[in-house]
Amino acid sequence: MSVTFHPVTSSEAVRMIAGREITTRVRSKAFIWTTIALVAGVVLGGVILHLAAPDDDEGQSVGLTSAASDVSEILVGTAQVSGVTVTTQDVSDEAAGEQLLRDGKIDALVTSTDPFTVVVHESLPESLTPVFTSVAQQVALSSAITDLGGNPASVSAEIAAATPTVTALEPPPERDAAQVAAGFIAGILLFVTLISTGQLVAQGVVEEKSSRVVELLLATVRPWQLMAGKVLGIGFIGLAQIVLVVTAGAGTAAALGLVDASSLDVGTTALWVVVWFVVGFTTYALALGALAALVSRQEDVGSVTAPVITVMMIPYIIGVSIAPWDPTNPLVVALSFIPFCAPLIMPIRIALGEVAPWEVAVSLGLSLAVIPVLVWFAGRVYSNAVLHSGGRIKLKDALAGR
Repeated sequence: MSVTFHPVTSSEAVRMIAGREITTRVRSKAFIWTTIALVAGVVLGGVILHLAAPDDDEGQSVGLTSAASDVSEILVGTAQVSGVTVTTQDVSDEAAGEQLLRDGKIDALVTSTDPFTVVVHESLPESLTPVFTSVAQQVALSSAITDLGGNPASVSAEIAAATPTVTALEPPPERDAAQVAAGFIAGILLFVTLISTGQLVAQGVVEEKSSRVVELLLATVRPWQLMAGKVLGIGFIGLAQIVLVVTAGAGTAAALGLVDASSLDVGTTALWVVVWFVVGFTTYALALGALAALVSRQEDVGSVTAPVITVMMIPYIIGVSIAPWDPTNPLVVALSFIPFCAPLIMPIRIALGEVAPWEVAVSLGLSLAVIPVLVWFAGRVYSNAVLHSGGRIKLKDALAGR
């Protein structure tokens, strides 16, 4: 009886290596706890933002005695113009109003309009100070107009309609807290996931090399297949991780209404974070995997991957320290087009709505154009260095095949 062995195709080899990486890494406690920590972090962050946000619907409650009931409409209208929500309620007398103040059921009590008198429990809420000042001025003006024989209602209407026309030479872009928070979180999340998954690739290469497992694997697959499978496998679990975290963050924001009054496009931002993770991971994983093949000990990984980690740190620091608050900064704009930097900065600009579609297309195109070069670089260095044992091999020797 004869046994026929069918050669393994390239796609099958890459798929088997990728499956091996996925199975190994998903079972890792470090991966599980990191994922849990990231999901818990974005959910907890959303809850904290929700709790810390001022409750605009609650507003301020003002009590009015019979001597001040005629200023109710003026008080509510003035507060609305000032961006403050005020509700009024009539009280039977000053003593009843003071009791409501002590019980915390009203924030202020107007007892008289001539002179305009306000009673508070401890201190006047900061948001009500300009409102009461404006109302007191309007009441005084109306009284003066009446004394002169005029019609206070018509004069008040003209005053209310008189507004200044403001022209800004360089109007600031419309931006809200939700956009800033989304950009900031996107920058941190991408950095954490890119550096953790990139280092997994580097450590995996050295681990197989130092244990001589790579020699067994290369007996059945080619070096580039082994490298491709490793990158695809770790990339898959990294993608699953970031999709889970982004979904948890977007779901928390939607459930708590954090973006109801915001111009942030949660869906678009989340989608681009995932897209840029794929681009960034492919870029950094190829570079880190190739450089890691130059050494044979885990202790030496840091020395060969330091240049790439440094390159990653620069856009990250600029991205989270400048981009969320000044996305049009010339340095931020320039770095968002440079491969290796774009995956950490362009998503922040997208979250803030400060990037045109053509800019995203150009940035993405430039980053994708670098990947074939990195594939060649990683394949050549890995193929020539992965079987080298002992001390560190020089990069130029690995490229030359010596």
